[in-house]
Amino acid sequence: METIERIQHFERLLDAVDPVLTDLEAALDRFDEVQEAVRELSAYYGSEEWHADLAEDEAGNLPGDLKRGVLSEDGIYDVLSDHYALTVRMLDTVSNILKNR
Repeated sequence: METIERIQHFERLLDAVDPVLTDLEAALDRFDEVQEAVRELSAYYGSEEWHADLAEDEAGNLPGDLKRGVLSEDGIYDVLSDHYALTVRMLDTVSNILKNR
């Protein structure tokens, strides 16, 4: 690879990597910000309060226009499962980066 060609190649790599790192940093900031919400959702899901709220919904005691995804069978479970899977993926990614550094 000639000098100019090499510089152009590595410039393209730099241009590809830099914005991804910026985006990842912003996404990780947002991810960090929702960790307390994840803990609260985890504690609520399947709790006595959750079961009581579900019973109120099933009895028709809640307003019809009330958003109630948290009472669905899969709503919170899917979010918590995705959270766990992404956390494991992040660990795998970090491990691979450190091994291949």
